[in-house]
Amino acid sequence: MSKRKPYFILTLFLMLSVLVSACGGANNTNSNAATNVPSESEAPAATEAPAAEFRGFETTKGTIQIPVKPQRIVTDYYGGELLSVGANVLGVEPSTFENPFLTEQLKGAVDVGSPINVEKVLELKPDLIVVMYEESYESLSKIAPTLYIPYGTASNIYESVRLFGDIVGEKEKAEQFITAYDEKAKAGREKLKGVVDENTTVGIFELTDKGEIWMFGENSGRSGQAVYNALGLKIPESIKKQVDANDGFFQLSKEALPEYSADYMFMTVYDPEKKGEAIKQLTDLAVWKSLDAVKNNQYFENDFNTFYRYDPIAISGQVDLIVDMLIARAEENKK
Repeated sequence: MSKRKPYFILTLFLMLSVLVSACGGANNTNSNAATNVPSESEAPAATEAPAAEFRGFETTKGTIQIPVKPQRIVTDYYGGELLSVGANVLGVEPSTFENPFLTEQLKGAVDVGSPINVEKVLELKPDLIVVMYEESYESLSKIAPTLYIPYGTASNIYESVRLFGDIVGEKEKAEQFITAYDEKAKAGREKLKGVVDENTTVGIFELTDKGEIWMFGENSGRSGQAVYNALGLKIPESIKKQVDANDGFFQLSKEALPEYSADYMFMTVYDPEKKGEAIKQLTDLAVWKSLDAVKNNQYFENDFNTFYRYDPIAISGQVDLIVDMLIARAEENKK
């Protein structure tokens, strides 16, 4: 017995050592696991996006929680505004596809109807919806966060680009667009020096297929922002007074045209059926032929879809077109 005792003690000692190590290892493993698991307050909810991915945006409908960086956007009439700040636009209302300045950027977009079709929007699975009109607001807001931005919320290209840059979380892209626009406007003004006198006036008109004549001011569509704000061409005082008093545009009779004459006239013609009847009736009138802009070959008849638009991309494109038109006409009149 005395010879076997040391072996028994050694064996017992080894068994106890293994048991202690195993217990210690288990304790260490549990400790590390507890360190890596977030507390209940820190752990994200299984069905909710992290709070950092959403933010509140103030609208007339209250504060709306929208994605900080929306990736799939549907809109009715704000396609150009959203595209100007690099947004991914999945769907827009149908007339947006007739905007020649947006043709390339809308190749992958879908027509969502006018008024906007809720079922079509649902199929697109947007993470943000932006609308100018509120007819379907309640239904749309059940699909994704929906912002109601009424017409006139932004009054010029600067406000518009910055508003939509904020909406899509791209304020830097908004400022880049504005910088490029300002540079283009400056270059355009330089090109027109010596071509158009600084005191020259420009009137912006529209003729409808019903024979109605409208006039537009600095911040309306029909190229007003490009003509007056970007290129610094002057609006006649008679026109400015009326448009300022009538929310940017007003209707006048054919007989009143001489009262609102300008050195240059830009006429956008709305003639969806391409009949040409309204413009022929107007240009056959003696009062029309008496206008200085007509007599001096400084009248321009402009395509409706090109010059009706007032989104930032269209306005920027109109600057180039107007500069080219004025230079070409000056060359023509020299002959």
